[in-house]
Amino acid sequence: MGSTEQHHGAADACVAAPLLPSPAPEPPRRNMFAFVCATLASMTTILMGYNLALMSGAELFMREDLGLSDEQVEVLSGSMNLFMLASILAAGWAADAIGRRGTIVLANAFLMAGALAMSLGGSYGALLAARFVTSVGVGFAVVVAPVYAAEIAPASSRGLLSSLVDIFITGGILLSYISNYALAGLPLRLGWRVMFALGVPPPLLLAAGVLAMPESPRWLALRGRDGEARAVLERTSDTPAEAGDRLEEIRQAVAAEVGGAGVWRELFVTPSPVVRRILTNVLVLYSFQQASGIDAIVLYSPLVFKAAGISSNSTVLAATVAVGVVKTLSIFVATFLSDRLGRRPLLLASAAGMATSLTALGITLLCAGVATTTAGAAACVASVVAFVTAFSIGMGPLAPTYGAEILPLRLRAQGMSLGIAANRLTCGILSMTFISLANTITMPGCFFLYASTAVAAWVFVYVRLPETKGRNLEDIGVLFAK
Repeated sequence: MGSTEQHHGAADACVAAPLLPSPAPEPPRRNMFAFVCATLASMTTILMGYNLALMSGAELFMREDLGLSDEQVEVLSGSMNLFMLASILAAGWAADAIGRRGTIVLANAFLMAGALAMSLGGSYGALLAARFVTSVGVGFAVVVAPVYAAEIAPASSRGLLSSLVDIFITGGILLSYISNYALAGLPLRLGWRVMFALGVPPPLLLAAGVLAMPESPRWLALRGRDGEARAVLERTSDTPAEAGDRLEEIRQAVAAEVGGAGVWRELFVTPSPVVRRILTNVLVLYSFQQASGIDAIVLYSPLVFKAAGISSNSTVLAATVAVGVVKTLSIFVATFLSDRLGRRPLLLASAAGMATSLTALGITLLCAGVATTTAGAAACVASVVAFVTAFSIGMGPLAPTYGAEILPLRLRAQGMSLGIAANRLTCGILSMTFISLANTITMPGCFFLYASTAVAAWVFVYVRLPETKGRNLEDIGVLFAK
């Protein structure tokens, strides 16, 4: 009896006791380790923006120092985009062979050597060779950095971390404009050399930082190193549960792809309908990004401002600094909103804004050709600022983000190589023909042509690109199965 009463008493006590609320699930945390890794990898591309845009101001002094012609300036300005095609196409192979991290370190070695050679160049041929060395490093960096960022990032912040590449490219452009302006007062033979020499120390520091990063978990899984992949995922996921889910998704993707055809064969010889759609979208999106004329603005904005009636070199270079500041600040819109609003709305808004501002720039230059006024010069600068703002909130940072997201794991590195090759080829053609084209169809005609390309880009995004926000990388392929 006693034991029965004791049992009932305990039961009653349990019933009478108030039920404690179950602890709320821990909210996902923003992963700072993933942020640091993606930042270090992406910072390598700051040298791309710096070396590419530095010519915009340096050429004003190099012309006089070395006696360069218009054609030589065009080649030096745009050749990097064509030279890097070889390293872009090789970057996918390198990223798969020696890893994403090893390829980024290799990129920094070429960037350091190229900057040093540029600063010491004493002839057109020597400068062209130095641009080639620099372009090899840029090609490796611009392919592998967004791939690494996309593969290291959790789904909740993949848009932000993948956008870091364009932030640093844009930051490099701004630094080059500041360098042009700040060093313009040095002796003619010394100033432009110091501009390029400033690009020597950063790659060494960045390479040391990259060596401290972990390798991409997807690359580790492709090599059968699941234990290492799990350790990286546990440090770069928002929750432990997400780390397990990501590893399982990667394993399934690797299992489905191991034993298939070679990567290039899968891309070109026997592509599935899904792969064909994805690759086509990547190539076209990357081409449209540059066909709108962004590098014509980046490389030749001093010439554009002079055509609008700004004659002073110092005023022209100050205006380019202002454009660089606005471009850098604008890119944070895409960085912080792409994971909230989605990729598609920002791409559409960007293309529409580019078309509008390019049309306004063409009209402004057309009027400046009739009568040069202070108001016309101000309108020209405002149109350029509006254009780089529109580009930077969508088409600039989100093209590499979108491309890295939609390509399947096994094809991602080589697929990104092809997309960036199309991007750089388009850019090289535009940047190496801008002066000649402006002499043929006038400078306003150039920008009306670029505006029509931006309209075509808007139509393409609207018709062909579905939203990828918040989806795991291994699930995105189903969007292109229809």
